[in-house]
Amino acid sequence: MGKEPYSGKVTDILVRDAGVDPVALAAAEKKAASQGERLEKYLVEHGVVDADAMVLALSDYLGIAPLNISHLTPHPHILELVPREIMKKQTVLPVARVGKMISVAVADPFDLPGLDEIATSTGLQVVPLVASEQAISDTLSKLFAETTQGLDMEELMRDDSDVQILEDSDDDQSLDEMLETAEGAPVIRMVNMMLVEALRTGASDIHIEPMEKSVRLRYRIDGKLTERPGPPKNLQNAVISRIKIMSDLDIAERRIPQDGRFNIKALGKEVDLRISILPTVHGEKVVMRTLDKTSLSPSLSALGLDKYSEECMAHAITQPHGILLVTGPTGSGKTTTLYSCLQELNQPDVNIITCEDPVEYQLDGINQVQMHSEVGLTFSSALRSILRQDPDIVLVGEIRDGETAEIAIKAALTGHLVLSTLHTNSAPGAVTRLIDMGIEPFMLGSALVLAQAQRLYRRLCPACKKATDVSPDVLRQNHIEPDFFDGCTLYKANGCPRCASGFKGRGAIMEVLLITEDIRDAIIRGANTSELHKLGCSAGMVSLKQAGLTRVKEGVTSLTASLEVTGGE
Repeated sequence: MGKEPYSGKVTDILVRDAGVDPVALAAAEKKAASQGERLEKYLVEHGVVDADAMVLALSDYLGIAPLNISHLTPHPHILELVPREIMKKQTVLPVARVGKMISVAVADPFDLPGLDEIATSTGLQVVPLVASEQAISDTLSKLFAETTQGLDMEELMRDDSDVQILEDSDDDQSLDEMLETAEGAPVIRMVNMMLVEALRTGASDIHIEPMEKSVRLRYRIDGKLTERPGPPKNLQNAVISRIKIMSDLDIAERRIPQDGRFNIKALGKEVDLRISILPTVHGEKVVMRTLDKTSLSPSLSALGLDKYSEECMAHAITQPHGILLVTGPTGSGKTTTLYSCLQELNQPDVNIITCEDPVEYQLDGINQVQMHSEVGLTFSSALRSILRQDPDIVLVGEIRDGETAEIAIKAALTGHLVLSTLHTNSAPGAVTRLIDMGIEPFMLGSALVLAQAQRLYRRLCPACKKATDVSPDVLRQNHIEPDFFDGCTLYKANGCPRCASGFKGRGAIMEVLLITEDIRDAIIRGANTSELHKLGCSAGMVSLKQAGLTRVKEGVTSLTASLEVTGGE
């Protein structure tokens, strides 16, 4: 591995490095799609791209090592690790083993189920290396020449790739055809490529959106939707059916929304995907959210917060009882922050129970409960039962109504540490929001330990960010002091092959209201949001806007990217 994957497309690399004519490439791309063939194989077989150039392009695209196997003869012990039928069916060649890892030369690095099958059959972690399909085939032919002198009846008996066993169904023929198409190689490969692309670019969501005459494919990368070439319109239903099959959903039901999830292993990661399917006028829209457990911060200190915010959060989670509220809009990283707190608190002598809708990341040592409102398992009903399970720490996925709020506050007052989220724009706003839900101010003042609001800002790519100036008009319009950035170098996004957009990754900024005696008294007497904000700032609270501008001063993000998440007021 060892190198950064390229952020563009394979075809861009072929044009840039192999000197391939873009017009010929575009024409070949259309023909390959219309014939349902794998693009890389089509380009090599039709002489558009040299086989070695294709290997190097795939290697650059995925950030994995290329391999020339023309004169390679793997050790017999290595060949025995992978069943012969898998090698032939998938055109792969095992080349080396180190500990619990096996290096495998593959012609199609996008074949995730194939790599997963090798991992399952060998019990080893697969490290893919890109090689020419023809070279792998030739090497396999030489290695197994003695067994290819006639028909291998045993292999023919085992090969059921052309046989489908379907249960009797009352559905019409179109459903059978849809199932058959969804399990076809081009469709499976197309979905696999979408998933690999999402993992490679760090996308949080994959959107497949049927339009009247096309299918739009978009990835949410660092909080922004980026459009990529979508599947052909005639394969729309097949692609969606394939995703439903993977998620164990009903492929015959197209009239109502469906939710599911499945797990994949690719690029050295094990990732859960949460699937949401919504019927629209032009077909079913699919959103797949990637949930990579390895991206979770193992502790609060790993979140990269400012000193005051980190100290306040660390103090709050060590309290024996009380309620800690994390607020912000959808997609602002609230779940990541709460899970970071839980991982820091997760000890053998502590009983942690969560009620979530849905359970996003499954954490070892923590009892997680999935909400099912259709059978009456709501936050409020689950919370009542959880309090009879002798918990020390309780996480409530979201306080949505007065009943849940009341139970959570009472739990905090009776010796439990309660963590939860709330949809408000600021930390002081969480106090007034709960009072609006019917919580008595004296109860809230006694129970609340900390209220926090957060946003995710986009980090500038360190490889290509450029110094820039900011006009006094921009500062004035956004109510920033004229001399605020004096002595600092400001940067703007530029864009390079490593990042494409000028940004790479995101970070959190927080507004943390630690409840002091003065603030507790103010809550009990019914102080409004602005008064609580002033008291918080006098106690050391850094507002979201101020925290964002500090990141701009540090050169971590641009002024535009900071203001787009914190606002200019």
